[in-house]
Amino acid sequence: MYKRILENDLQKLSRDWSIISVTGPRQSGKTTLCKMAFPDYDYINLEQHATRMLVLTDTEAYLSQFQHGVIIDEAQHVPEVFSCLQVLADEYPDRRYILSGSSDFLLMQNISQSLAGRVAVRRLLPLSLAELGDDATISADELMFRGFYPAVWSTQRTPQDVYDSYLSTYIQRDVRQITNVGDLDAFQHFLMACAARVGSEWNSQAISNEVAVSNVTVKRWMSILEASYTAFCLHPYFRNIGKRLSKTPKIYFYDTGLVCQLLGITDVSQLQHHPLRGAIFENMVVVDMLKQRFNEGKRNNLFFYRDKSGKEVDVLCEEGNGLRAYEIKSAQSIHPSFFSSLDYIQRLLGDDLLSSAVVYNGQDTLPSTFRSVLNFRNI
Repeated sequence: MYKRILENDLQKLSRDWSIISVTGPRQSGKTTLCKMAFPDYDYINLEQHATRMLVLTDTEAYLSQFQHGVIIDEAQHVPEVFSCLQVLADEYPDRRYILSGSSDFLLMQNISQSLAGRVAVRRLLPLSLAELGDDATISADELMFRGFYPAVWSTQRTPQDVYDSYLSTYIQRDVRQITNVGDLDAFQHFLMACAARVGSEWNSQAISNEVAVSNVTVKRWMSILEASYTAFCLHPYFRNIGKRLSKTPKIYFYDTGLVCQLLGITDVSQLQHHPLRGAIFENMVVVDMLKQRFNEGKRNNLFFYRDKSGKEVDVLCEEGNGLRAYEIKSAQSIHPSFFSSLDYIQRLLGDDLLSSAVVYNGQDTLPSTFRSVLNFRNI
């Protein structure tokens, strides 16, 4: 059992908020987290048909019986719950309701319609490097291959079994819940095409041509990946920089183990020699930065920089009126060329750049305000 960083934040929120929402990918550990944070609360799962029928019979009466606190799992399955909670939270301000769900789109849609301004929203991604603790000391290749879903680390199941099951459940259940995809084979081909472009600029037309579906369909399917916490777009930073900049986002997945599964990588040795190894390493680091933000209850503040001349910085982290720059390298030793992009962005941003660092797979750590060197586990 891994201690989740978000647990303390949820407990603090419950002192002031009657309703808390926890969203994130399926199997990321949301239910376990909620039960550990609130062990005395009752629990109901609205993914179970029998429970849904009971709730729908008389929603207010059913929810009124929980006089202390209740965890409502997969709440998006019963939209009537949200309007009912609005009434109950006003009538019984000392009661607590924890909502969890694996579809950000459906859950947040219901919240915005019935509970806007009444819910504290948090996101739980798979395990972070910090949450893995000593288990994160294995090689970077093993970490990337295994991925960070709790089931990979807390059971005897192989990564291939975990992600094969995840994909089957995801495509058959979650995707159809969000929208009618139609051709599931084409959608799986789309997923594989996205994985082959991890860490690259998102070109919907190129994927449209490869998968043989319309560009409109590709864009709609990408919104499904984002709503279900499968993949996301990292957007370019272009504010207050007088350059001809790229405005095309880059695509990353929320878990590298899933990327390896989609790419047909079946063991660590294949990953070590795979042409996308560097991109998958970059994906792992970017997502761990995002996990740190979400685990602190903060919004995504990550961007990347690329201009028309080809100058690029992997991550720009916006903090207040300043930026922190990170260049990500999968190498185990430092080369002077790794700093060229950081030197460029420092000249471009001047005093707006708070710090910069090369994040790599080596052991040496050289702290400094500028031109720091960090092992990826210490970001």
